[in-house]
Amino acid sequence: MAVIIGGSLILLYNMRWVDPAITIGIALYILYLAFTEIGGPIRTLMLGSPPDIDNETVVQAMRGVDGVADVHHVHLWQMQEHEAALDCHVVLTADGWGQIEKIKAAIKDRLKDDFSIGHSSLEFEHEDRAHENADLYGHGKPEKEEENHVHRDTDSS
Repeated sequence: MAVIIGGSLILLYNMRWVDPAITIGIALYILYLAFTEIGGPIRTLMLGSPPDIDNETVVQAMRGVDGVADVHHVHLWQMQEHEAALDCHVVLTADGWGQIEKIKAAIKDRLKDDFSIGHSSLEFEHEDRAHENADLYGHGKPEKEEENHVHRDTDSS
């Protein structure tokens, strides 16, 4: 529309300055849109956490499933503009260990229904063999400390 009006002004009134003014106006408008919309793509490309999901609420929801003793090494990231993903270790109680498929389905259903997290990778650990002193989010340990990373083992046989 601006180009048609600008062309008309140039033809009818010989206002040649309108052409660069419209060009600059369109360029500024494009720059404005680029800067206001760039946050989402950068978050997705950098695998950032979804802005509309509270990480702590997600962790508490998983811990609330029967048979789950704890959750750690949680990674929650934006896969696409409206799709989040989760990766974590789930520590199961001794009773929960025998119901691993049922618990996995319950966690995945809760993540999907309550948080719209459609992609989740869950690694299960028995509470007797779970990571000790594991960070809740990410791995977070420097390489040297990670070498000393141990699993609990209450079975001394």
